[in-house]
Amino acid sequence: MVAIIILAAGNSSRLGQPKQLLEFQGKSLLKNSVNQALAINEAVVIVVSGAEKTSLEKELQNTKAILCHNSDWQLGMSSSIKTGLKKALQLHPQITACIISVCDQPFITENIFKELILKYKSNDKIIASCYSETAGTPVLFPKKYFLELLNLTVNEGAKKLLDSEEKVLLVNFDKGEIDIDTMEDYQKLIT
Repeated sequence: MVAIIILAAGNSSRLGQPKQLLEFQGKSLLKNSVNQALAINEAVVIVVSGAEKTSLEKELQNTKAILCHNSDWQLGMSSSIKTGLKKALQLHPQITACIISVCDQPFITENIFKELILKYKSNDKIIASCYSETAGTPVLFPKKYFLELLNLTVNEGAKKLLDSEEKVLLVNFDKGEIDIDTMEDYQKLIT
């Protein structure tokens, strides 16, 4: 079993409103990410909330995603990764891998998640998405990396674990570099 952990805890300070709830192609960015993840039968989907706990609960109330709240969301991405992974392990101690994903990549598809899992099934390396000549989210970590994820320090993301080419395999994610951080980003997306 694989856990797909969708990080949605931030307060979207550069945007000025919750980016998780911005509409694109008839649904919110968060709902799109969740729907794509839920299409993976062998996965449990965990959404980590923070600043927008109540509005995200409302947005996801009719889905099978499991919402867990990170009360320390201000401490950065590492605290949300740890919160999501702990929840996944609490609910399903038998998980063998986790995928860390974000909610502001509007072009995420279930096929990206499927490719990560398929590549993982034939090896025990980290499987990262590749776009704009970099490795990034969504990224799959086999169980042997869980302790490192749980020991990330404040303001540290999991990107540091992707620094070794021997440990990481890549899958192509067309348009993966498109994420929404500012109103300008969003206007480009919808026009």
